Amino acid sequence: MKRIILTILLAFVLWTVMFSPWTAPYLNFWLCMSFSAITLTAVTFALDGPWWKHIRVPQGQGLRWWMENILLGIVIAAVLWGVFWLGDKLSQVLFPTFARNQVDGIYGMKEGENGLLLSLLLLFIIGPAEEIFWRGFVQRNLASHLNECHIKDLSIGVTCLAFIIVTLIYALVHLFSFNFMLIMAALVCGLGWGGLFWLMPNRFPAILLSHALWDAAVFIWFPIL
Repeated sequence: MKRIILTILLAFVLWTVMFSPWTAPYLNFWLCMSFSAITLTAVTFALDGPWWKHIRVPQGQGLRWWMENILLGIVIAAVLWGVFWLGDKLSQVLFPTFARNQVDGIYGMKEGENGLLLSLLLLFIIGPAEEIFWRGFVQRNLASHLNECHIKDLSIGVTCLAFIIVTLIYALVHLFSFNFMLIMAALVCGLGWGGLFWLMPNRFPAILLSHALWDAAVFIWFPIL
């Protein structure tokens, strides 16, 4: 449990430095995000080994299974983008000025940056790294620890409890951005990816791919404006 807490604290520190108004103006967000992603991935691999060793590929279905995960990852990313599009339209109706200013603040982080470079960072470093850390390491190991603590008879189940805890933490690490829309976006994403990992952990490659694709789509390819 100690290693889970320490790595979560590390994530809190990294995300606070990236997003807080006291440090963010002096840093390049995308360099910091890439550094944070690489750091958390390195820590995860050092403590837990490569993520794919925890995946069980059905015997004799290797290629087919991986193709299914690719298709599923694309579908998840598309559905999640649609959820955010609907959420954006609803927020514009309920509190238009506040929501627009908050969303513009998020998209302002990419101003002046190379779109192709950001796409590559989101696809191959940032998106995958977040899933490897938050779901592949923290959520999976927290569920395992709770199970070892003999609370397996909890009505909601240890895997569900781990999902709830990690989803809340995933949203809260964005707290010092002081951007309500960003925090809620992280909460919704955490519910989506964390829920999928809770229900079908062996489809983790699809969840990882969906995170990478969704990041690039919502920030660069098809921004929700």
